[in-house]
Amino acid sequence: MLDRPLPQPTDVSRPFWEACRRHELRVQRCQQCAALIHYPKVHCPADGCDRFDWALMSGKGTVYSFIVAQRGFHPFFKANLPYVVAVIELDEGPRMMSNVIGLDPDQVHIGMPVEVVFEDVNEEISLPKFRPVAAQAGAPLAGARS
Repeated sequence: MLDRPLPQPTDVSRPFWEACRRHELRVQRCQQCAALIHYPKVHCPADGCDRFDWALMSGKGTVYSFIVAQRGFHPFFKANLPYVVAVIELDEGPRMMSNVIGLDPDQVHIGMPVEVVFEDVNEEISLPKFRPVAAQAGAPLAGARS
């Protein structure tokens, strides 16, 4: 298996990655204005507050935007072409970048309902990815646990 680039959790993002490891999708919630924030930040972009808690998301959302990668600039990604990189708008509002998996890239479309699944890469990192909601009735996807 090829080595792959992995996130490097920081003090600010570590709670997000720890939640992913537990197969929970959590985002920052400003304790002052209640804004939901992703990717984790030091200060709330709405009001500048630096106090947050971590809100549990449903894991449901829709494809807001996407591309189908046809070229890979790292050996791991070259070996996995083509793949979908998408911006997912969570039902609770925040948007996050991830991959849509479990179907042919030509079937992905804007507005497609999706749900989170977690790819356990190693003992430290579980990556949140998204699959079509209709996939829940089928067999689990290889390399991902819901």
